[in-house]
Amino acid sequence: MDPLVDVADPHAKPFLDHLEDLRQAVARCLIAFGAAFLVSLPLAPRFLGLLKRPLKTLVDDPDTFLPSMEVVGAFAVTMRLALWSGLIISAPFLIFFAGHFIAPGLTPKEKRIVGRCMGFAVVLFILGVLLGYTITLPVALEMMFRWHTWLGIRPLWTINSYVAFASQLLIAFGLAFEMPVIILVLGRFGILRSTQLRAKRKHVIVGLLILAMLLTPPDVITQLIMAVPLVLLYELCIWLLWLSERRDENAA
Repeated sequence: MDPLVDVADPHAKPFLDHLEDLRQAVARCLIAFGAAFLVSLPLAPRFLGLLKRPLKTLVDDPDTFLPSMEVVGAFAVTMRLALWSGLIISAPFLIFFAGHFIAPGLTPKEKRIVGRCMGFAVVLFILGVLLGYTITLPVALEMMFRWHTWLGIRPLWTINSYVAFASQLLIAFGLAFEMPVIILVLGRFGILRSTQLRAKRKHVIVGLLILAMLLTPPDVITQLIMAVPLVLLYELCIWLLWLSERRDENAA
């Protein structure tokens, strides 16, 4: 008897087959990300123009304001832009391949839950990036300018530092907005209950404020711009789980 086969389930896959499935899932994710990265490379100037746009309200000429101070500066910026853009573009495929890998171990009901939440995860990630770009990034840049002025320092940023700051902020917003998906999946699997979420509300709000403090620039306004939507999404999760629990009770 193969010791790597689960004797409790005669239909279970051998452990090595699971490793092969994992290898294929990782390979598909790498291929999807690599393809998105290659697509993003020639579009790097357009992406850079989009990142510079919030600066136009603060400086007359963003191109002059953001010089490249290194010989390989343009190359580094291009790679960074293609990396983060490729991650955003390939995110739906990465989520799909991850869901496809875990699907065989789920019941039909759990598969439906994961399938619905996968689409929700993609929407929330894009929503987080858009919120970061349209609201948080301009506010954060203005706060950084005011901080320089308050200290009597002339702001002279490089293109590398600006792209790193802006891209990391946008990705942080996208990832932070995945929190409701995790809560909903755990709730639909019966691991969390709406009553538990209500009981831990104060602790979660403090945790979200700390998370916003770690993921955003050191100013209160930017941190609140991230924390407030996350708190509202948390409250939405409580409401959705409560409705789901009531529906299940009535069906029983």
